[in-house]
Amino acid sequence: MGVVAKPITHYFDQIIEGDCIASLNALPANSVDVIFADPPYNLQLEGELTRPDQSRVDAVDDAWDQFSSFAEYDRFTRAWLTAARRVLKDSGTLWVIGSYHNIFRVGTMLQDLKFWMLNDIVWRKSNPMPNFRGRRFTNAHETMIWCAKSREQKGYTFNYEAMKALNDDVQMRSDWVIPICNGNERLKDGKGAKAHPTQKPEALLHRVLMASTKPGDVILDPFFGTGTTGAVAKKLGRRFIGLERDKGYIKVARERIARINPSAPEDLEIKKSKKEEPRVPFGLVVERGLLEPGTVLVDPARRYAARVRADGTLVCKDATGSIHQIAAHVQGLPACNGWTYWHFDAQGKLKSIDLLRQQIRAEMH
Repeated sequence: MGVVAKPITHYFDQIIEGDCIASLNALPANSVDVIFADPPYNLQLEGELTRPDQSRVDAVDDAWDQFSSFAEYDRFTRAWLTAARRVLKDSGTLWVIGSYHNIFRVGTMLQDLKFWMLNDIVWRKSNPMPNFRGRRFTNAHETMIWCAKSREQKGYTFNYEAMKALNDDVQMRSDWVIPICNGNERLKDGKGAKAHPTQKPEALLHRVLMASTKPGDVILDPFFGTGTTGAVAKKLGRRFIGLERDKGYIKVARERIARINPSAPEDLEIKKSKKEEPRVPFGLVVERGLLEPGTVLVDPARRYAARVRADGTLVCKDATGSIHQIAAHVQGLPACNGWTYWHFDAQGKLKSIDLLRQQIRAEMH
């Protein structure tokens, strides 16, 4: 008999030690909502890097970031992305972050594997490391690719209104200005050195998870490191699964996540888009007696008027139809949102009929 795969719930809020590809292949198919991947960048560093005062820069020279050739890196990338695709739900999305060293190769692989790109996000570092050699521009950004599992996919999560709310009610752009991880957030080992050379700031993961997940969603990080994804997921009421092969990183990550206090469920509610609100037909407003048959509705300038009928339609001098049809008809337009166009008189003041719709929606909630 074959080995029976464990249910995905068995792995919730766990760090799985081992090779990421083997660990991905052991997880159930179509089981996670979002994957956030911070793979090796294959930086191809040449020689030791020093500052002008000759102090040594703690650069990324770890074995896990070293590949013998681009071909080897490409084989590795294709293997983990293929394994990740199998685990991702058909309604899920995948994020990959990288630098100019690797992100274009990763992007090609994503398209070869039939992922569908939704956005490339530029993380612009407000406090980047200077270019000490003075032979290139200061490298002040990294790129994240956000993609759906397929071109035909319609059901992925994007919390558009929440992103606007985070950005002072202005539509969130694809360039994010966030400082690199430093100060008290930067994890250190027993000798005071960085616990991980490429630790990402929690602010970056906060925005990623707020944008593309819901409370209770399962977030998989196949390159878990010191656990930024898990720490933010726990704060935001999401479940996480981390894959990591380095025992030292796992120890730091577990201790870090254990210190996190999750937010209360009521504090994790997000602003919903109007498309997510329950549909309320205008006839329900009439049925509920919020507007009586015969009530006269007008536009904000009182140029046009129409009467409410018992069946939820409106009638004007030369036409009968829905609130939307009559709003478009009187203006000579092909379409119009009747909820925002029509107003009723409330003790001498005009009020939008949309207020009545919102009243009904509040009662539904």
